[in-house]
Amino acid sequence: MMQLYSYWRSSASYRVRIALALKGLTIEQLPVNLAQGVQNGKAFKGVNPQGFVPALQLDSGQIIGQSLAIIDYLEETYPTPHLLPAAQEHRAYVRQLANLVCSDIHPLNNLRVLNYLKDNLKVTEEQKKAWIAHWIQSGFEAMETLIEHSGLAGECCHGNQPSLADVCLIPQIYNARRFGVSLDAYPTLQRIEKYCLALPPFMVAHPDSQKDAVAA
Repeated sequence: MMQLYSYWRSSASYRVRIALALKGLTIEQLPVNLAQGVQNGKAFKGVNPQGFVPALQLDSGQIIGQSLAIIDYLEETYPTPHLLPAAQEHRAYVRQLANLVCSDIHPLNNLRVLNYLKDNLKVTEEQKKAWIAHWIQSGFEAMETLIEHSGLAGECCHGNQPSLADVCLIPQIYNARRFGVSLDAYPTLQRIEKYCLALPPFMVAHPDSQKDAVAA
């Protein structure tokens, strides 16, 4: 059985859990407590030299890091249900939305970045919150416009079936809510969130449903 090194509140781990659940795959989860710094220890660095979650260990023993690389592997190995549309230009659109989250929003609000701001640059809590809100809202503004004007959206970012775009969007909205970022300006994103969160795979993958979840 595949094993997923994960942390309940990690949005990158959340993405992979959604993809696994959508594809109906059963895995063993191995919690890595980021709040306690377990990811920086020698034992976990032996699993993933970057010290990041998620990391997926295959039955062969190979370990794949980086959420999008893991999801690419799952999509190629277990293609049904697919997370990318059939039409080439539609696949590019879905990947654009996914990368908007994974490349432009999430890295700037990741735990190691926030810790560096606090510990090394000595920013105040209010300054840190302003940093978080700026990058989330900047990305969500673009995403809202792209989806609204694409002509491709249905209940989800693309049509009525969750795609890679939704797999990446929903965890980022979870982060926004966690940090108290206003979503009032993004009705399309909130509509998609409401639809997806009512689907069983998203429920199973939700941070609050994880065995290592703690009261925030």
